[in-house]
Amino acid sequence: MQFLRHAYKRFADLVHELAKFGAIGAVAFVIDFGATNLLRFGLGWGPLTSKVIATVIAATFAYLGNRYWTFRHREQSGLAREYFLFFLLNGIGLLISMLVIGFVTYTLDLQDPISYNVALLVGTALGTLFRFWSYKKWVFLAATAVTEEIPRELPGTTTKTR
Repeated sequence: MQFLRHAYKRFADLVHELAKFGAIGAVAFVIDFGATNLLRFGLGWGPLTSKVIATVIAATFAYLGNRYWTFRHREQSGLAREYFLFFLLNGIGLLISMLVIGFVTYTLDLQDPISYNVALLVGTALGTLFRFWSYKKWVFLAATAVTEEIPRELPGTTTKTR
């Protein structure tokens, strides 16, 4: 029975983390997707430049949301370390997205907004999978388990046996 309680707790914690990560990610996605399209098609910037600038803005929002909401219960290993790792791993996620966008734009020579946005969605999805895994592994570390032995009896009391 203890095993089932432990499994439920672990699963419930993961579901809660995923839900929070998803909420932060959804807002960051709107920022990223909207800014990328605004820069690319509204201002006429290049496809990769637009993605890089929008990702930096969205990643800053995502860091703050994940640090202070999604993973706030996890051990904090220092703002400088977390921030550096977060943006390093976001850079890898961005690279994944840029490879997809670059392939569609330059290799397949598809320059239209629909092709660009499909590439943006696919690249973002692949990058998000990588980021979730890497944040949990390297940025927002698991909280240190505190184990204290709880006394079976309070001091000064006696246990009655039947």
